[in-house]
Amino acid sequence: MPITRSVARRRAAVTAPLAAAALVLGVTPALPASAAAPPPAERPGKAPVDLDALFVGAHPDDESGTLSTLGQWNEDHGVRAGVVTVTRGEGGGNAVGPEEGPALGLLREAEERAAVGKAGVREVFNLDDVDFYYTVSAPLTDQVWGGDTLEKVVRVVRQTRPEIILTMDPAPTPGNHGNHQEAARLAIAAFYAAADPKMFPEQITKEGLKPFAPARLLTNGARGTGQPGESCSSTYKPANPAQNVFGVWSGRTSASQGKTWAAIEREAQREYASQGWAGFPDVPSDPQQLGCDFFTQVDARVPFPEPGSAAAAAPTNILDGAVTRPKGGVPLGTTFFLRTSDFDVRPGAAFTVEAEVGAPQKERLGRSTVALKVPEGWQVTGSGDLGRVRAGQTAKATFTVTPPAQAEPGRVRVAATLTTENGGGYTDRQVEVSPPVRAVQQPLPQVAQYEKWTAEVGVPQLGGIVQPVLTLPSGGSREVGVVVTNVGSETRSGTVRIDLPDGFTAESTEAPFEDLAAGESVTVPFKVTNSDPSLKTSNEGGDYPYTITTTIDGGGSAVSRPALELVPATTVPQAESAPAVDGAEGDGEYTGDTLDISRLWEGSECESAADCSGTAKLAWHDDTLYVLVHVKDDVLGTALETSDCKRHWRTDAVEVTLDPRGVSENTSTTFKTAVLPVTAEGPPCFLRDADNHQGPGEETAPGMKVASKVGDGEYTVEMSIPMEVLPGAVDPEHLGLNILVYDSDTQDKTGQTRIGWSTWGGVQGDPYRWGVARLPGYQPPADRPTTPPEPVIPDTALSSLDSPQTLEQSVRVNVPPAGAPAAAHAPRVVTASGGRDSVQVRLQAGEPGEAHLFVRDAEGTAGSKVVKVSRKGVTTVTVPVPRAPGKGATVLAGWASRDGGTAAASAPLR
Repeated sequence: MPITRSVARRRAAVTAPLAAAALVLGVTPALPASAAAPPPAERPGKAPVDLDALFVGAHPDDESGTLSTLGQWNEDHGVRAGVVTVTRGEGGGNAVGPEEGPALGLLREAEERAAVGKAGVREVFNLDDVDFYYTVSAPLTDQVWGGDTLEKVVRVVRQTRPEIILTMDPAPTPGNHGNHQEAARLAIAAFYAAADPKMFPEQITKEGLKPFAPARLLTNGARGTGQPGESCSSTYKPANPAQNVFGVWSGRTSASQGKTWAAIEREAQREYASQGWAGFPDVPSDPQQLGCDFFTQVDARVPFPEPGSAAAAAPTNILDGAVTRPKGGVPLGTTFFLRTSDFDVRPGAAFTVEAEVGAPQKERLGRSTVALKVPEGWQVTGSGDLGRVRAGQTAKATFTVTPPAQAEPGRVRVAATLTTENGGGYTDRQVEVSPPVRAVQQPLPQVAQYEKWTAEVGVPQLGGIVQPVLTLPSGGSREVGVVVTNVGSETRSGTVRIDLPDGFTAESTEAPFEDLAAGESVTVPFKVTNSDPSLKTSNEGGDYPYTITTTIDGGGSAVSRPALELVPATTVPQAESAPAVDGAEGDGEYTGDTLDISRLWEGSECESAADCSGTAKLAWHDDTLYVLVHVKDDVLGTALETSDCKRHWRTDAVEVTLDPRGVSENTSTTFKTAVLPVTAEGPPCFLRDADNHQGPGEETAPGMKVASKVGDGEYTVEMSIPMEVLPGAVDPEHLGLNILVYDSDTQDKTGQTRIGWSTWGGVQGDPYRWGVARLPGYQPPADRPTTPPEPVIPDTALSSLDSPQTLEQSVRVNVPPAGAPAAAHAPRVVTASGGRDSVQVRLQAGEPGEAHLFVRDAEGTAGSKVVKVSRKGVTTVTVPVPRAPGKGATVLAGWASRDGGTAAASAPLR
């Protein structure tokens, strides 16, 4: 059985060597206390909460898929976990009431606290960044959240000092929410930055925090295949065999709750009622039908279980080395990791590997050796003898590794085992074997930005995991660039050849590159045409892999396998006269193609064509686009009030998306409108959402008209869209277009099925996957700009100072609200007294600021008030209470100082 140390003892053992281990990926280590300049005195009072694990997500509910694991850790090993939630999810829907904006944020925070509490998690740290619409763009998310979010995450890590950081998928895989990507990137960057005293040094010099190096970093989820049941962890096969994936089986039964952890996790998920999760079905009762929570390790500064070993499949596989000491393992606080001189290594070329071992401050390792493990046929030279490693001492061993000249390209592990007088350990690091020249299909902008980020942060092992794809319209052509990069040390020349699948042709399939200098790249263009328009498009089979082969003069070659994706295309004819927007197709109004919009892209399958299916027709006249959509739907969803004409995915709706020039990276430069065919009052309503300017249709799309006709088991929606309301002039040869139908068969403001024309998961946020429309004969006005205006993005988020539940936590765990620095002169509630109608609060402040006061009892908030405090000293505030506070009431004070610091205080009501 693993041995779990007390928190106090483990902290003393782990902190100093882990700070030194920050060098593992090029960050500057924290100096030992004896060598570093003395930090300023810490704030008076108790120390901040000390966590073992911290999950970093973007919204409430992002952690929901990890609660089975966090619950097991808490119950079996006393692991104290917390959650960082960058936003409160104010941009999401609300299936339980009218709340939106900050009020919805308060509701969603309460749901999250109730949900994670079922897994024994009490601490939720909200950072108060704005939650805006669904996007798949991390760059847009970074732009909206601003430049201080990493600083806030680092501050929370330094305050709470977790050994394990869990987060989401940082890669722009299709459909991956951009907010999720950005939250993961923040967590990964914070893993390194929190250990580096040069990062946000004022947190150390002014706030009294110390650098802290977490032990292990993992993302939830994995890429690979496996099977459910108790062996789900040991039988999982990662797509990248050099990747370390750990699974924690959800079918184990909780000793205290008498049900599987999967069932407990499902109960927790149902707490997110505002997101329509209250009706989630039960999980299977047979534990062997339940799978694992999978986590992919990004990095580790401590030993961890060797892949394929029994320990790697045990429930403690992520805790071992960081929080628990496995049988035969080195003491907790021991650091062990590898550095390689290169990530890209070449056949026949030597590179160096350095192993570093650090002993805990109060325990020796004794005589120690490191043995390097490399793939078969690789050569290793160098000694792994570390001598005697005393308490607090660091030792290193350097090896030279040479792959064979015929080494196969791809990712491989370079691993090491540590043997000491006081236990052993394992670690590894990925490298990629590649020829001197590499060629890949040109990346999408968001993928290129991601690859740049992996290089900047120093996590090359996270690069190259998104398959390169480019779209082209059915029957159309495009230029496909092949990016050739010389990763070797000598100038190279050669050729690039593309081998296309049936149904695709190119003007030329081979082209040279010449005198490409080391470290340089060149793009080789190919004109590719879909010569068979009958090929399937979208998610019905529209992915067409092909091969790029690079041949290097003098010998050597490389192969990559990207894909072309076909999206549907149509021609929109000019109408002789403007169609009447009346919800019906008049004679001669729509003479073009009938578009099939019945393909599923998310949600449950349609039970039949009568359940959900549809067609669409388009026309243009003068400077207006006309759209007619006919939907088969045997059960209409909730009829929302006209005043609630927003967040259309909650009920039946038709969405039309337009990318004026077909080149948008994200939807902030597009036009997206949705029409609800019926409202509680009867007539349809329309809106714009998740685009260049969201809001009620009448305000954000002036001149647009909608009409609908609802019959037995069907409805028709018709609309006219003045093209002047689009964010930029239309390119008549390449208008990005999609038509999507949201189908709800319930009355609880939840949708079940999404169908449409160009269909991929997450397609509503992916303009490059929309279909393409040609408008022959149309010309936009000459003075209409082609550059879109700056987007209007929602910017309203709940302040943590207006969240009593956050303030109560802040008082309890001594961590300032909102990831902000602690106020230099935190206020104190001197006394709180009052009667039935008001409460008198005497607040002592050491500086001017703003106080957010709440009178709280068992029923919630009895009264509140926000006041400006203009001077230091004692200020008396009268807080009105609409209802008399109950027994045991308290007064909470949230505080914002002029320099951005925050604090919280409380006192009992007398």
